[in-house]
Amino acid sequence: MIWKYPVNLEALNKAGENSLSQHLGIEMIGFGDDYLEARMPVDHRTVQPMGILHGGASVALAETIGSVASTLCIEDHSKQTVVGVEISANHLKSKSSGYVYARATPYRVGRTMHVWNIEIRDEDKNLVCVSRLTIAIVNRR
Repeated sequence: MIWKYPVNLEALNKAGENSLSQHLGIEMIGFGDDYLEARMPVDHRTVQPMGILHGGASVALAETIGSVASTLCIEDHSKQTVVGVEISANHLKSKSSGYVYARATPYRVGRTMHVWNIEIRDEDKNLVCVSRLTIAIVNRR
């Protein structure tokens, strides 16, 4: 197991209140020994003017889930925090309603850097977006 703390989905969702996560409707919904899952609605908050999922919303979902996963992997929250360094995304399929589901799995969870693979799928398990996120573990100021 990669998690340094017990995973509590209710607490993770509460931590996202009053942030972009809440505004976009992002919810943490599942986890395993080496993955975290979230979902996001495809609605007026997350579509572009053509009525399909906005690529930026997919990237926000990917960065959110990867950042939360990294937070669960650091040793001491009073001394360290996580910051996104780089994210890339390939948008593979459009989506105009319902939900998309993200799963973050690690490529590497190191002492100072984490790299995550995030796959975003629709309800039928079709791949909508793939993303890679690099997170730096930094000392709090």
